[in-house]
Amino acid sequence: MLESTVWRQYNSENNFRELLSEFTHIDIIDLIEDEKELYALLKAKLTKKELKLFAMDSAKLDDEKIKNEFSYNDEDLQKAKFKLYKKFKQDKTRLSFRIHD
Repeated sequence: MLESTVWRQYNSENNFRELLSEFTHIDIIDLIEDEKELYALLKAKLTKKELKLFAMDSAKLDDEKIKNEFSYNDEDLQKAKFKLYKKFKQDKTRLSFRIHD
């Protein structure tokens, strides 16, 4: 499942659920259960660049590789990461990953 996604290009497992739980401060059991639906929502909430950055950073790729991929300098990379992880903490993004009752 989800083998041909941007996530899987950089990560050997679909472990984005655990990372979403960590960054959004939502218990993993409260996240949408269906991985396809959760990943589709992740794609909808992030830009293509942000999703790729999230996948690359989560795979613990060297910052130099990430900077080369996006043509960033050190400052640009830090700003992009800050913006990305800040987005996960915003309620309009964060709460969309929760199971709706």
